[in-house]
Amino acid sequence: MTMIRAEGLRKTYGDFPAVVGSDFAVEGGEIFGIVGPNGAGKTTTLKMLSGLVEPTDGVAEVAGYDAGDPEMRRNLGFLPEESPLYEDMTPRSYLRFFADLYDVPRSEARERTERTLDRLELEHRERRLGDMSKGMKRKVAIARSLVNDPDLLIYDEPASGLDPLTTNYVLEFTRELADRGKTVVFSAHNLYHVESVCDRIVIMNRGEIIARGTVPEIREEYGETTYHVFTTVPVAGSEPDPSAGSVPAETDRHRSVVPDMDAVEDVRERAAADGGEVVDIRTREQSLEDIFLDLASGATPAAGSERGRRRTASSTDGGSER
Repeated sequence: MTMIRAEGLRKTYGDFPAVVGSDFAVEGGEIFGIVGPNGAGKTTTLKMLSGLVEPTDGVAEVAGYDAGDPEMRRNLGFLPEESPLYEDMTPRSYLRFFADLYDVPRSEARERTERTLDRLELEHRERRLGDMSKGMKRKVAIARSLVNDPDLLIYDEPASGLDPLTTNYVLEFTRELADRGKTVVFSAHNLYHVESVCDRIVIMNRGEIIARGTVPEIREEYGETTYHVFTTVPVAGSEPDPSAGSVPAETDRHRSVVPDMDAVEDVRERAAADGGEVVDIRTREQSLEDIFLDLASGATPAAGSERGRRRTASSTDGGSER
């Protein structure tokens, strides 16, 4: 089932185009990430989907309703990037207050509140919210988004500013929500957050979607793989093994960085001609962060293009080795 449909979604503020003609769909039960730098249009897009901001043009439908329809809002949990809480309340009283706003029956609200606080491992349920850490407050805000048991959750930078332990906890909990059948849409500028939990993503820059797909699909289409070939003798274009200074070696090694297996074979033949051999071959994939930076700057060449091959061949650093 398609949970969200956006077609030609556009928002301008005066002469400033915050979002320019976005088209995408989100299926029920998936985690969908909207990625981009600050000012890319992520928050504006989420607010249009939540009915908090009216589009200048285009269509935003959620579960068959126009975004902002009262019935849609009753089935939505929204978490803004900055979510100020009523600091004189406790977590327990705060969540029950919002459950009342959604007309959740009292007995059900009590059970749901305690179950959610248990799962989020929030122990100090009678402590003032104003006396709690940022991580604990974020957990309470996430719990608030669940008091009405919505099918759709829209989270704006859910792990922003959190310590690594709390960040991992929030991401794991997000994955758990999807496993329970919830649909989760969230924005992020941290690529690790996206890579670790999202089923599909769109990358935005300056209000436009510039890439979309699963993370492996984006890697395949826009990323680059280099082959690091280590030989016992130098060949044209090689350099001394950069790890030799920190890792003891029985023999000198030389590294050639090449773009494909044909070039690997060429290095092997040249080494053999000089009485040497290939002793190791490693592949190195461009990191998702580097792909994102290249896309945002317009520097990423088309997959398989001659420019891409030249660029890969000249790249000796960066990416993740495997």
